[in-house]
Amino acid sequence: MELLAESAVADRDAVPRPHRPVPVGLRPLASVGIAAVRVPGGATTNLMRVMQTNACSLSCGYCPTFCGGKVERATISPEETARTFMDVHRQGVAQGLFLTSGVPGRAHRATDRMLATLDLLRRREGFTGYVHIKLLPGAEPAQVDEAARLATRISVNLEAPADTYVRRLAREKDFGGDLLPKLERAARQLALRRREPGALPTAGTTTQFVVGAAGERDREILDVVARLERQRLLHHAHFSAFQPVAGTPLENLPATPAARELRLYQAERLLRQYGFAFDELAFEADGNLALEVDPKTAWARAHPERFPLEVTRAPYEALVRVPGVGPTTARRLVDGRARTVLRGPDDLRRAGVDTVRAGLYLALHGRRLAITPPPEQLRLFASGAHLTQAPYRTPVPPCAYR
Repeated sequence: MELLAESAVADRDAVPRPHRPVPVGLRPLASVGIAAVRVPGGATTNLMRVMQTNACSLSCGYCPTFCGGKVERATISPEETARTFMDVHRQGVAQGLFLTSGVPGRAHRATDRMLATLDLLRRREGFTGYVHIKLLPGAEPAQVDEAARLATRISVNLEAPADTYVRRLAREKDFGGDLLPKLERAARQLALRRREPGALPTAGTTTQFVVGAAGERDREILDVVARLERQRLLHHAHFSAFQPVAGTPLENLPATPAARELRLYQAERLLRQYGFAFDELAFEADGNLALEVDPKTAWARAHPERFPLEVTRAPYEALVRVPGVGPTTARRLVDGRARTVLRGPDDLRRAGVDTVRAGLYLALHGRRLAITPPPEQLRLFASGAHLTQAPYRTPVPPCAYR
């Protein structure tokens, strides 16, 4: 269990939870993959995150557990997984479960073991809390439907935005014939379940892209994400900047700058939360987002005719597009007009406006807050140039728990 949960404490999306050794059965386990995952509203909840097995027959070039990987292999049964989770749940250590797996042989057999774990939790243990399952490449349609019946959230990792790129990462994976249709089916099944009386709550579908290993462009990734989110087939996407791992087929490729991952997350939020359309995103000539400036600022600089906005009159839809103004702040400015008088930049800062970033784009009572853009941050290195290019060592997939 400790081996299969090891990567849970190293993932950038979660905060490791240092716990005293947890007594499970007859021996204490040091971690069992407990990590605090952020949820909407800024709160966190503890998840036990674990792979049911790290044995795998796939050739994913970025993953140390690929079919030729020299790592220690382990497998836990559905009974062991369910029992361990319920033990730590009853102790108040974990409120939910994130379950994934390698693919040792036929995908439907590994998927059956994961579904059996969920069935034990729901039917025998009566657990009604959060369960996230990562469906495997090659899982069958009936298994997708069963996962939608048992899980709160389902993820299907697309890995890349088209078949050409996916096959560079793993020759067995099929983007157009398997991964994308599976994600769409899972989303539709979860939507149907939400309409059933008395059904357990669902949290939609997620996916992940391994960024920078196959030559894909940000424009291609976000085109897929925008379409799925527009059709309500995707709750949100994860992006994992490629990092070479020793002993994998892609260990000699350069690391992808973390700034590229950050810009993809920022652009995806513009699409999902800020009302931007895909064709409004500002891409560089090579099809990627700029690394030196965030996507909202890049858009604002490309549309000087829209600014400055008068804070006391601009609608929410316009304010939320200003760099340094988020949805909560924009709503607060609009809703507070009837009872609040804004006298100067200090009042805007108290309302949540980043006046350094927003000053060039806002006016208050007819007076522009700033006439020049904020100074650029000085850098010792270009984005990503400070990263070591030596592959690092890990016994588990570096992005397993997204």
